[in-house]
Amino acid sequence: MDNLRRLLPSINSLVVFEAAGRLSSFTAAARELQMTQAAVSYAINRLEDHLGAALFLREHRRVRLSEAGERFHADVSIGLSHIHRSAQDLRAVATGGHVTLSCSTAFAAFWMVPRMAQFREALPHIDLRIQTADRDLDLVGEGILLAVRGGDPDDWPQYNAEPLAAEEIFPVCGAGYLANRQAPEDAADLLAHHLIHLEEPFRSAATWRDWFAAAGIEGRRVPKGLQINDYVLVVQSVIAGQGVALGWRHLVEDLVSTGVLVRLTGHMLSTGMNFHVIWPREAALTRAAQEVRDWLLEQRDAP
Repeated sequence: MDNLRRLLPSINSLVVFEAAGRLSSFTAAARELQMTQAAVSYAINRLEDHLGAALFLREHRRVRLSEAGERFHADVSIGLSHIHRSAQDLRAVATGGHVTLSCSTAFAAFWMVPRMAQFREALPHIDLRIQTADRDLDLVGEGILLAVRGGDPDDWPQYNAEPLAAEEIFPVCGAGYLANRQAPEDAADLLAHHLIHLEEPFRSAATWRDWFAAAGIEGRRVPKGLQINDYVLVVQSVIAGQGVALGWRHLVEDLVSTGVLVRLTGHMLSTGMNFHVIWPREAALTRAAQEVRDWLLEQRDAP
């Protein structure tokens, strides 16, 4: 590291360089780092002098990375991101535990939030941050240690995975939906009802066609109805009496048990897939993240 000290004017110059290269602006980098534009320019000039290479091309009212600058910026960005994640992990341990859990909005709303009182009772020393996204995130790139994801673990070789819930699907309606309607006796009867379809934009999800096909009914007979691209809104529409939707058992079973939703017919689609708790193979879990992971997995057998 003594040679590195002679190569670089300071480690802080790398932080300045990373921000300026990412933003293509000394002014924007100064604003982000709470420095003056002159201080950013001075730090970049010193770094270029020490390395003997022009890292930026200065143009009228803008700067951009040179060819050498682009190569160096890629390596600096990777190195600083690793340092950032390690520092976050150390601080989390030192402050008693801060854990981010990535999941879908539906899982957060219908599975995690109803269990938060149990979570706080079991792990009162851990501050949990639930981060929802409309697509599956790159956990390493985002600096996240835990996530819940549905699908086949063979598709995620970069992650460890433990099953949390089987993918089992049955139709549900709101408590008041059947007030003036006859309850369907079998799957075919549902063809005459208002069906609400989940149009999942990014993740793969079973459809009404899949559910009816598993019951021996051709997909072309499935009527079109209300189409929504967010499962939380699907469930809210069902509760409001707008129609019948597919219910993923692990998400809606509490709503069914409390009478908010009603399960229809005895047919259930079991896809053979599972929803999993996953964590990156290349990132060591903090003690707090291990506790959250273990708590999540304990819920597999909990009521």
